[in-house]
Amino acid sequence: MMKRIAGLMFMMMSLSSLGFAREPVNLSPQTPQQWQQYLEFRRTQVLDELYDLRPEAKQELKRAEGYAVFTNFGLKVLFVGGAAGRGIVHDNKTGDDVYMRMAQANVGFGLGIKDFRAVFVFHDRKVLENFVNSGWSFGGEVDAAVKGADAGAAASGAIRVAPGLRVYQLTENGLALDVGISGTKYWKDGYVNP
Repeated sequence: MMKRIAGLMFMMMSLSSLGFAREPVNLSPQTPQQWQQYLEFRRTQVLDELYDLRPEAKQELKRAEGYAVFTNFGLKVLFVGGAAGRGIVHDNKTGDDVYMRMAQANVGFGLGIKDFRAVFVFHDRKVLENFVNSGWSFGGEVDAAVKGADAGAAASGAIRVAPGLRVYQLTENGLALDVGISGTKYWKDGYVNP
């Protein structure tokens, strides 16, 4: 009986020491390594939230060529607003992660702060490669693509914004029925990538 208790205590101490061995995530990252760790932490948070809302999304991401998770913080005061953020593109074929940046500008009356969390699902290899290697800009044509999207896609929570590319946008209330990515540019992060 004593051996069993001693063994259980040893196992608990080993597990707890593994937990303490992890370096805490810096929520105000400065260095490239801190940014990588922070973005990986945020990716896990966003994906966990998506999988809670749409468990079938996990299989969709596994079957895709790759996926990206972006988060940002936006501010709009009266007529002009904008947002900047970062994210990670994961290539399912190679297993590589590419750290990216985003910027969004919008014009229109309003006042507010917007927390943007989106998961891009790349079903086409060329679309994934172009997104990573050439950057990507979403203009006003995204609004038309979203309006023309099939109802089944909207019902599933993912919106087709271009051939081979679907987006889940998360809000405080769950998944958005449309996506707010028009006027957004994405490019490789020269500071964070190794």
